[in-house]
Amino acid sequence: MNFAPKPLRTKAAHEWLDYLRDSEGLGGILAKTEDLAKLKIALRAALFELDLDNLAPKIEAGWRSGSQNELFLLVNGASIATRLQQILPSLINELEKKGVMCTGIKVRLKPAPPTWDIKPREGRQASEKPKGFNAVARASWESLVEKLTPDSELRKAVERLLQSRPK
Repeated sequence: MNFAPKPLRTKAAHEWLDYLRDSEGLGGILAKTEDLAKLKIALRAALFELDLDNLAPKIEAGWRSGSQNELFLLVNGASIATRLQQILPSLINELEKKGVMCTGIKVRLKPAPPTWDIKPREGRQASEKPKGFNAVARASWESLVEKLTPDSELRKAVERLLQSRPK
């Protein structure tokens, strides 16, 4: 069996930054990441000018999807959100001085992470099926047997059920 010869590979390895900067590659993601880093630096500087630089690590900033002129700030607590709401006009002015053009700022609370965890059952307990009836169920089935007529098919089926299930 003859196989067709493989074509010669003349392609050379490209620099990874070329792929990042390429319009069809990851260039858009890289540009957005750089823009968000610049925005975070400008926000930190604006908060420093307003004597609120202690809030900078507690704020996540980003542009609202669909609108490049509306800034979106996510914060952990309501007190931080309220403080930011109070200084929004001054914050917009400071950001414009730093070169960030925004017409509005939305401040929202981050959803709180759950304080509880769901844990699976441990060991054989999860796969073990209960054996037999508990006392209440057995008493209920036995009272049903007493009420049925001796030649009833249902009585025979319930008796077989009670015999197959140990206490």
